[in-house]
Amino acid sequence: MKNNGTQYGFATRAIHVGQDPEPATGAVVVPIYQTSTFAQDDIGVHKGYEYARTDNPTRTALEEALAALDNGHYAVTFASGLAAETTVLLMLSAGDHIICGDDVYGGTYRLFDKVFTRHGLTFDYVNTSNSDQVAAAIRPETKLIWLESPTNPLLKLADIATITQIAKPRGIRVVVDNTFASPYFQRPLDLGADIVLYSTTKYIGGHSDVVGGAVVVADEGLYTQLKFLQNAAGAVPGAFDSWLVLRGLKTLAVRMRAHEANALAIARLLEEHPLVEQVIYPGLPSHAQYELAQRQMHGFGGMISLVLQGGETAGRKMVTRTKLFTLAESLGGVESLIELPAAMTHASVAGSTLEVPAGLVRLSVGIEEEEDLVADIEQALV
Repeated sequence: MKNNGTQYGFATRAIHVGQDPEPATGAVVVPIYQTSTFAQDDIGVHKGYEYARTDNPTRTALEEALAALDNGHYAVTFASGLAAETTVLLMLSAGDHIICGDDVYGGTYRLFDKVFTRHGLTFDYVNTSNSDQVAAAIRPETKLIWLESPTNPLLKLADIATITQIAKPRGIRVVVDNTFASPYFQRPLDLGADIVLYSTTKYIGGHSDVVGGAVVVADEGLYTQLKFLQNAAGAVPGAFDSWLVLRGLKTLAVRMRAHEANALAIARLLEEHPLVEQVIYPGLPSHAQYELAQRQMHGFGGMISLVLQGGETAGRKMVTRTKLFTLAESLGGVESLIELPAAMTHASVAGSTLEVPAGLVRLSVGIEEEEDLVADIEQALV
C-alpha cells in the first residue's frame, strides 16, 4: 500500500500500510533487517538508510502503520514507553512548566518528579477530568498539558477536545497517553491533540513479548524535532522488537473487540457482586464520565479497576486467588492479568498527591473465553 490507506478501514490499514511485499523476494511479511549499518554507493549516496540508530526498514514499516492508524502523518518509535516520554520532554527547556493529570502511570510520575525536576522543569498535577482545573493551572511558562485518558489506574477521562481548545490559543501543546484505549478505541489527533503517545508493550504489541514505545503526530515540524531527538538521544527499538510490534499490530482490531466484550461482562458481574464496593469501567453507565466516553471513544477497552468491601486485605486476597488472571505487572496482552497497583505498578507515587488507594485492584482483561474469565473472578471473590 503506497499511501496511508485513508480510503480503507482500520483493520485493513493495520495489516497493509507500510507492509507491501518485499521487492527483492516478494516476501509478504516485512523482513527483520538485522543490521547496524548500510552500504553507501558513494559518500552520502545511499538507499535511504545509513545507520540503524537513525533508521531501519523494519522500524520504518512500523512507524508508517502506526501513523495511519491514528490518522496522523508521522510516527516515531522507541525502545519503551518511558523512552518515548523522555524524548517528548527533551523538547522542553529549563524553566518550562507542564500540567499533568493527578492519576497517571507510576513510572511517568517517577520520570517527572525524580528526573526532570532536577533539570529545571516544573510540574503541576491536577484533576484533568475537570477542564476548568486544567485552565486554572496554566502559567505563562506552561508548554505542555500531559493527559492520560483513560488514566492509570483510576480510569478517569479527560475531555480532550475541550482541553485542546483551551491550550491551542496559548501555544501550549497537548500530549495524550493513549495506551489504555489504543488507536482502535480512541484517536486523540482527531480531537485536537498534538502528540499521541503509547507504550507499544501493551495493546499494540498485544502478546507480552516485547517492550516498546511510540509517538504519533500530524505536524511535520513537530515530527522533525522528535525525529532529531530520537536519533540524538538514541533510545530506539531494535529491528526484531519493531517486527514483533508490527506483527502484533495486525490483529489489534480483533483483539480489542474481544478485550472489550470480556471486560464488559466482568464489569457487569462485579457491579452486582455483594463483596464489591466500587467498579470503575468507562463502559458502565455508573462511570462518572460514561457520556464523555461514548462521545470521544469508539469503545471502552479491557481495563477495569475495583475496590472490595474488605479494602486492602480483601484486595490482596483476591489477587492471589485467581487461576486464569495472572498476578503480574503490565497490561494489554492476550492473557488476563491482575494486580494491586499501590504495591506494584504505582508504588513510586506512595506518599504523593497521586497516591493510589491501597485496596484498589486492577484487571487487564484478556481474550480468553468469556465464561472462563467470569468463573475465575467469581471463585476468587468467595
